Amino acid sequence: MIDISHKRSSLRYAKASGYLVATPEITDMIREGKIPKGDVRSVARSAGIQAAKRASEWIVFCHSMPVDWVEVHMELEKERIVFTAEVRSVWKTGMEMEAMTAVSAALLNAYDMLKPLKEDVSIGEIRLVEKSGGKSDMSDRFEEPLKAAVVVVSAAKKQGKRADRAGEVIRAFLADQPVSVAEDIYVAEQPDRLAETLKQLSGRSDGERDDAAGGAGSSAMDLVFVCGATGPTADDITPQVIREVSDKLVPGMGEAMRSYGYQRTPFAMLSEQIAGLRGNTLMIALPGSRRGAEESMNALFPGVLHIFRMLRGK
Repeated sequence: MIDISHKRSSLRYAKASGYLVATPEITDMIREGKIPKGDVRSVARSAGIQAAKRASEWIVFCHSMPVDWVEVHMELEKERIVFTAEVRSVWKTGMEMEAMTAVSAALLNAYDMLKPLKEDVSIGEIRLVEKSGGKSDMSDRFEEPLKAAVVVVSAAKKQGKRADRAGEVIRAFLADQPVSVAEDIYVAEQPDRLAETLKQLSGRSDGERDDAAGGAGSSAMDLVFVCGATGPTADDITPQVIREVSDKLVPGMGEAMRSYGYQRTPFAMLSEQIAGLRGNTLMIALPGSRRGAEESMNALFPGVLHIFRMLRGK
């Protein structure tokens, strides 16, 4: 099976359809309630709903998941009986297979009820009509990649005494995003030095104003990932520095990272993730551990990208 443990739950929806080819006589009998085995519409609908909830028992690599809502509709045409299934859930992966399984079960049950008529009945195409939810719905496209900097706050890593695992994870993750890493910087746990670095990366020193377009000049980074020094000790300076240099905090990002991390380890409560804007530069504090950085990036993307469309008035 595909590992989906890193994914976040979101509202998922899928719609599928399929049909039986039949004669006008059969469709008239269904409409008039004259099928010997009973009400085709009710039986097929019930079978489809039940099958959607048990799709993982039919399909080997289908994940077991909660199904919040299923509906199966039947429409009679002259020579076709069309079934449509809709499925909705708040979960980590899509509902396509649940919708298609519902249609398949509805068709098979309808076929079983109609085959004693000895008329020409056959199952036609089953297809996915529509789906929504997940990262494909949150993908923001940009004419040019966003410019990013990775700032690692660690004297030991700056001196090469400790491997930069978290920084490596961040850079590898961004390789699959519309983001280009333009700067790699190592800073010791010194508040003044970190503050000056963040001001430079925002393209705006103290006392300067943003330009008319709302930015801070072409040299400014769009994203600054500040990795490390987010814990509870005296040397963990990153969150406070970001607060001091930001024009405005974006608290929802910190909440998202902490919530995501805490679902995976209770140690996430010991790291203070924070995000703030200086001009149009978004600065985000990430843990200094490889696992913490990776989990935080999974929590942020792709939703974090939408803030740049908002900042640019789109």
